[in-house]
Amino acid sequence: MKNISRRGLLAGASALPLVAINATGARAASFHYKFATNLPPEHPLNTSNAAAIARIKAATDGALDIMLYPNSQLGTDPAMLNQVRSGAIQFFTLSPLILSTLVPTAAINGVGFAFANEAQAFKAMDGKLGALVRGEIEKAGLFAFDKIYDNGFRQITTSTHPIKTPDDLHNLRIRVPPAALWTSMFTDFGSAPTTVSFNEVYTGLQTHLVDAQENPLAIISTAKLYEVQKYCSMTNHMWDGFWLLANPAAFNALPADIQTIAKREFARAALEQRVAVAKLTSGLETSLKGNGLIFNNTTPAAFRAKLASSGFYTTWKAKFGDAAWSTLEGYTGTLA
Repeated sequence: MKNISRRGLLAGASALPLVAINATGARAASFHYKFATNLPPEHPLNTSNAAAIARIKAATDGALDIMLYPNSQLGTDPAMLNQVRSGAIQFFTLSPLILSTLVPTAAINGVGFAFANEAQAFKAMDGKLGALVRGEIEKAGLFAFDKIYDNGFRQITTSTHPIKTPDDLHNLRIRVPPAALWTSMFTDFGSAPTTVSFNEVYTGLQTHLVDAQENPLAIISTAKLYEVQKYCSMTNHMWDGFWLLANPAAFNALPADIQTIAKREFARAALEQRVAVAKLTSGLETSLKGNGLIFNNTTPAAFRAKLASSGFYTTWKAKFGDAAWSTLEGYTGTLA
């Protein structure tokens, strides 16, 4: 690897006592970092980042050695968020909506029925809206990489009945992640939202702690939720992604040339992951039907009208503030 000096590596090492850094004899220091996710190993989020990690190790001659921990091996989302803040974990992918427990503005991409398609969402998140959110993440003491990963549009699965109209959500016991925007939206639909960590969703559905959940098709497939659900309603009620977060002290401890390599390879991974998710999703309805899920389509306008009449958009415009809301509407058009 060119231009990564022993002096530069050791300067970074001295600033970071919380992670494993080796320096023996004439050998340059090496950084051993942890990368955590909450998804199964086979999900494109993990496969794309596993490839990026291998490229980073090769490009740095092993100076940056990252171990991937998928499937919530290192804890629940809130626990792993705390660990990346403390430096116990150096890299962590997290839904913006769950990140909103720390950075409220991060949830703005999940406003109900805001984005019409993935292209519109990526234009916003690769543009001014994403830059605004990353600025807020930095203020909260975390580093967010430039490119957001795709989690796709979220769909509702149930064990009791299909969701065809907003009325079908009334009194539905639905699992939601630990984020206020989710709880607010389903409460406004008249549902009974219940917070369950993702690693407990399958069991929660199996034991009927909840009767429904909502996730993109790729997660419904890789987490095998079709085994404990009967219906899948294509609601497209929110677009979700994953920010790649880093502990700032850990990232800044890396020499500048290694930081550049990491930024380059993780940006490449995000773009590759988007393509992989799109490819995976395109055939998933057929395969999930083969696994027993019964699909139905919905009319977004009816659900959006219900949220508008409940005051959902007015409430969240006030919470996010005029500047963030106008930035969102610059991509989606007026939300009401």
